[in-house]
Formats: sequence, C-alpha cells, structure tokens
Amino acid sequence: MKAPAMHRPLDITEAMDWESIRTMIGGESHVSGKALHKGSDGQSECGLWICTPDKWEYHMTRDEVCHFLEGRGTYSNASGDVIESTPDSAGLFPKGWQGASPVHVTVKKVCTIR
Repeated sequence: MKAPAMHRPLDITEAMDWESIRTMIGGESHVSGKALHKGSDGQSECGLWICTPDKWEYHMTRDEVCHFLEGRGTYSNASGDVIESTPDSAGLFPKGWQGASPVHVTVKKVCTIR
C-alpha cells in the first residue's frame, strides 16, 4: 500500500479548477486544489485547497481538519464561534457546523475531510 505525500504545498502552482461554491453571498470565489487522496467510498479525502476572496455560506456535512498555509479568512457561526484563518493556523470544523466565511486574502490550506 502506498502512502501519498505532498511536499512544499505552498510552492504548488498547478492546481485543478474545482466546481464553484454554490452558496455564494457576494460575487464568486475561484476554487482550485490538488487532491492527495480520495477514499473509494467518497467519504474521506485530503489535499490542497485554494480559494480567492469573497463571501459564502457553508454547512459542514463531514468533519474537516484544516492547516491554513497562507491568506486570511474568517469563519463564524450563529452561536458566535469565530475561527480566524491566518498563515500557520489550524482548525477543526465538525460535522453540522454552519455559518458564513468571508475570504479576505486568497486562502491556501491543506485539509482532511472524513
């Protein structure tokens, strides 16, 4: 069994265009990334995610662990929880967490969804 690895994710410039965010509040963020692994059942995946500035609503349908590499964004929900994504910060967004996320400066993160 092979163990996939991603070296120097900040240096990755060739990313695949991914579908647009369907829950945009503002204009339209451009989303791209590079998959490191996607489980055969579609329930687990990990890789690099890049999102340009704008604001969108989200509803976590699975747990997601993120390590933010660069950029800046704010994740907040109705109960007042706020996670500021800044370079070299990390966060866990549990299944069911929902709210709004303005991306202020293009965000690049490595994440695992399960």
